[in-house]
Amino acid sequence: MAPTLVGLACATAQAGTDYALEAMEIEPGVWVVEGGTENFSRENGGNIVNTAFLETGAGVVVIDTGPSRRYGEALKRLIEGTTHEPITHVLLTHHHPDHVFGNQAFDPDTLYMLDSAKELLRRDGEAFADNMYRLVGDWMRGTEIIMPEKTLPPGEWEVGNRRLHLLEFTGHTGSDLVVFDEESKVLFAADLVFHDRALTTPQSPGLTTWIEDLERLEALPFRWLVPGHGAPSMGNMALQQTRDYLAWLDEALTRAASEGWSMTEVTAMDIPSRFDALEGSRYELTRTVTHLYPAYEKAALTLLE
Repeated sequence: MAPTLVGLACATAQAGTDYALEAMEIEPGVWVVEGGTENFSRENGGNIVNTAFLETGAGVVVIDTGPSRRYGEALKRLIEGTTHEPITHVLLTHHHPDHVFGNQAFDPDTLYMLDSAKELLRRDGEAFADNMYRLVGDWMRGTEIIMPEKTLPPGEWEVGNRRLHLLEFTGHTGSDLVVFDEESKVLFAADLVFHDRALTTPQSPGLTTWIEDLERLEALPFRWLVPGHGAPSMGNMALQQTRDYLAWLDEALTRAASEGWSMTEVTAMDIPSRFDALEGSRYELTRTVTHLYPAYEKAALTLLE
């Protein structure tokens, strides 16, 4: 089916900080709220993330709550203006602030998160909040960290007329939830997949681990893929783009370390032209090198011993 849009202007108390969210129905009862692909800024209010919601016949399942209390409130109003079903489950894919800082807008009893992801949020939440207030400013006003009350175990999960496959991966943050809806064949890949946007890698346990996760995802019989950032797409185009970028990045860092390149040299290296469509590629390469390159240097030195 062709996606349809449902729009709702979400007014807030302060002019200039309004999230005008739209819901795109990609399959019957499955909506995606698509964010931008740029970095956090005071212009976009942190709205660079994809959130989603599904009707089940027994209540709405929400996937991620966005970067701020105001976003969460706007998302909740959008859901209530789109479907008459109550919100019964809010699944949080991982602990990064753009995915969980809208939690305040939802009933705490509906919030679910992987146990290890909750621990990461407890560890990093305050630092994330400080950074978001610095980057986004007034859009964050009133935002506080809300820890989910319920733990989400991986496995099959039936909600109303939907059978959801809840899968735990580690490639992006160390604890990453992926949701596959068996009925609609929509795969909510969260930040394991980016589309036309460079990957954020600072908390990845390793690029090869991430690549292995994508190989497992590709085996699923999905028709639509909803990435954490970038446009949803039919088929595995976005997944292949992410895997191609990761493979190049891992090979480039391995080669640079073996040849003794400095961090400055690595951050200035050429990025293949096939990745020109990836927004933020130079910025994210710099971040990746800063956080992950020392491990490549250590591995290269070990091989020389």
